[in-house]
Amino acid sequence: MALEWIGYLAAVLTTAAFLPQTVLTIRTRDTQGLSLGMYSLFTTGVACWLVYGVVRGDWALILANGITLLLAATILSLKLLSLRRA
Repeated sequence: MALEWIGYLAAVLTTAAFLPQTVLTIRTRDTQGLSLGMYSLFTTGVACWLVYGVVRGDWALILANGITLLLAATILSLKLLSLRRA
């Protein structure tokens, strides 16, 4: 049971770490300093972790990666939109 709580704590902390960047990017629409390659790879990796969590039935992985996927995909989308406009 204690080990499971460590997973939930890790999930909350790593997911929360993406909030400031997502809020800043939405607010400013400035994606110039963000790497398209990094966000593409990261978003794909998070999607894979989400699938892995679903297959395992691991709610810590499902919740953390589901939310992180939404945040990372938002940033990636804004980056792609800014490149399209340029």
